[in-house]
Amino acid sequence: VQGTGGSSAVSKCSTAERGYIQDRFLRLLTGRRRRRAPLIHRGYYIRARAVDHCVGDFLLQHQSHPSTQIVSLGAGFDSLYFRLKDIGLLHQAVVYEVDFPDVTRQKAALIQRTKDLAALVGESGREGLGVVTFSGEDYKLLGVDLSELSELERALEEAGLNKDIPTLFLAEVVLTYMENSRSDAVIRWVAERFSRVCFLLYEQMHPEDPFGRVMQQHFSQMNSALRSLGRYPDCEAQRRRFFEEGWSECSVMDMNEFFICCTPEDEQKRVQALEPFDEYEEWHLKCSHYFVLTASKGMEPSWTPLLPSMTVPRGDGPVGTAGSIPAAACPTLSGISGLRRYGHRSVLIKPNVILTTGGFGEEDGRHCRVRDFHVLMKHAGCWKAGSVRKESPDKRWDGRLYHTVSCLSSSLALVVGGRTSPSSPGLGMLWLKFPEMCSASEPEDIAMELVSVQPAAEPAALRWRHSATEVTFKGEEFLLLYGGRSAVEPVLGDWCFLHTRDLSLAAIPVEGPGPEGRHSHSACSWKGGALIAGGLGAAEQPLGSVFFLRELDHGFGWQTVETHPPLIPRYSHTAHVHDRKLLLVGGVWLNTSSVPGLTVVDLITGLCVDYTINVEHLEWPLMLHNHSSVFLPNEKELLLIGGGGNCFSFGTHLNPEPVSLSLSNILASH
Repeated sequence: VQGTGGSSAVSKCSTAERGYIQDRFLRLLTGRRRRRAPLIHRGYYIRARAVDHCVGDFLLQHQSHPSTQIVSLGAGFDSLYFRLKDIGLLHQAVVYEVDFPDVTRQKAALIQRTKDLAALVGESGREGLGVVTFSGEDYKLLGVDLSELSELERALEEAGLNKDIPTLFLAEVVLTYMENSRSDAVIRWVAERFSRVCFLLYEQMHPEDPFGRVMQQHFSQMNSALRSLGRYPDCEAQRRRFFEEGWSECSVMDMNEFFICCTPEDEQKRVQALEPFDEYEEWHLKCSHYFVLTASKGMEPSWTPLLPSMTVPRGDGPVGTAGSIPAAACPTLSGISGLRRYGHRSVLIKPNVILTTGGFGEEDGRHCRVRDFHVLMKHAGCWKAGSVRKESPDKRWDGRLYHTVSCLSSSLALVVGGRTSPSSPGLGMLWLKFPEMCSASEPEDIAMELVSVQPAAEPAALRWRHSATEVTFKGEEFLLLYGGRSAVEPVLGDWCFLHTRDLSLAAIPVEGPGPEGRHSHSACSWKGGALIAGGLGAAEQPLGSVFFLRELDHGFGWQTVETHPPLIPRYSHTAHVHDRKLLLVGGVWLNTSSVPGLTVVDLITGLCVDYTINVEHLEWPLMLHNHSSVFLPNEKELLLIGGGGNCFSFGTHLNPEPVSLSLSNILASH
């Protein structure tokens, strides 16, 4: 548990050095310095933002009061006191920090020998030999185990804590490491002993969905299990907990809601522009698995720091579903690891032959951008997997992610766009050639040839997280490129038409207001046009709109597809059309009560029906974002390939095997 505090301090320090937060004291309090990934920076930014927002609100509300107190439980090497003192917010306030004796002794010695820290504490600051390891006029450092409540109470009394003045207790990912009976006792003790008191809690939640399972496993492997999650798995359970333990008011929101509702729009944009970023799924999933809670008792006026500055639909209500679809693992005969990846593409190039390209995953026993092509081939009712021979390796391929692959004939597929890193320009186009007649019985017998192509339309292809859809106009076939993002533009809202025969740009008129810019959406061919569904918009918020680009006499026209009930906004899903039904598979949404399964949209009536995916027969978490899927219409079977991602600091999860969903019953019932 102490180790998690040290790692957290290093991450906070890296977050400050990249400009996410203003904190010149973290580097003085953190011995180790290491640059973290952008996803980690965002995660620690929103944590710091939430704490500072609530603590600042408490201090400003009581700035006219003669004295106030802040008690930080499990403070570690946090810099809260020094930041507040430096900006003049501790006029009449005293800060008490509590942690293990070893930690507080180290921190006390560090303060004494660091001039900038000692100067803020003032001349009254002295190290102590007892439970109060450091004491200044407005700063007390207490070495005590939180689980020993009687010792904690004695230590705070010895340090001079006053139970009758406005007091804020703060616990950032602390109580969850304690036995529930002991953490409940702390919450109850604070409510009982203090007459005018507030509590600020920041912790994890949702342990049982795929991301939550990876998160739990990570902390268990570190020998610091999250003990509160079983009894208090979500926001509502935490609210009930505080009311049952004697608190009169309590508000709670997950970190997606906090970022959207309590962070000014200009601040959101500032953070989003700080460094190249392309891990939106993991950012939203991380935020949906942490919450900030504020509770109070005896406060006049009420303490309401989590009052949203804007109203958005809450994302924690239950999603109505019409049933569930059993998921079956689809073990491949060869057992190769090449299909463990995300950000890739899979396409049916011939009956029962699926080509998978690109992405990030496992190759030769290491995690990297995947350069090999893989084929799934159904033979005698069983899927075989293997690597494909590349006749002429092209360095332009270079293991791209978030590209598109469109099979334009029985021997030709077009690769458009993709990226290597988020700071690199998007990649261009490549032809993939394969034998027109395929008598191979083994995946390794199929040969692929990569052919460079640099058409005049190449600049339009320099994007990723876009879509490429086959459409028909006046009997001619075109490829519609729409949306996505680039190294310069975080969201693109343009589109263009490519002649499939020579990849030249075609000037086809388009009527009507088009969709707002988006990436990570889905696009399907239907009735000669294209269906665009969901995606992530310019504000990095999921979209729930569905548009149909419909063929007209003189061009195309955008048409909104009204769904009822409204489609839950989502992105990073896949989609297919069967008969008149749009099938949306997986993805990420901000509703925290469940994860997206399969949504069926009737394109004639607009009826929208959600189904959960039953994973009880899978031995591993099924993460359905950044995956690929192939619909086999004859069997009415959906094959899910790959998927997963970097689960914040909890490790990378890659779905280990393809998964099969039988849709016969569902499609027959609509």
